[in-house]
Amino acid sequence: MAAASAAAVLLTLSAFIALPASADEASPIGKWRTFDPDTGAPKTVVEITETGGTLTGTVVELLDEGETTCSQCEGDRKDQPLVGMAILWNLTKDGDEWSGGTILRPANGKTANASIELAEGGNKLEVTGSKGFMSRSQTWERVE
Repeated sequence: MAAASAAAVLLTLSAFIALPASADEASPIGKWRTFDPDTGAPKTVVEITETGGTLTGTVVELLDEGETTCSQCEGDRKDQPLVGMAILWNLTKDGDEWSGGTILRPANGKTANASIELAEGGNKLEVTGSKGFMSRSQTWERVE
């Protein structure tokens, strides 16, 4: 009887220990594979980090042989390397999504209002950029 009770306690404890691992999947923090919106080909790896309740997404790897600098950008980003560049910033938690931020599309140097929401158990990230009445969404995939 004591062995059965001990096994039940261990099983219960192991369930609690496993919770933090699954909690990470409920967070957009981590690395994400992006795709070219026109061809669907893998484009970059973006790492999303959180500082002070605000998310930032920075390009950490290029996956194609296209542009390596932001030639279409203006201001401080003009002709700067894409690797190391923040392309998503100032997102704050709003219910099940993060919103109120800005996203940069390096291909044309344009920015838009940004929101993101986890999908498929945290394995996908729905990224939406909007300006006025127009919006465009893209799905990013989590990189293990």
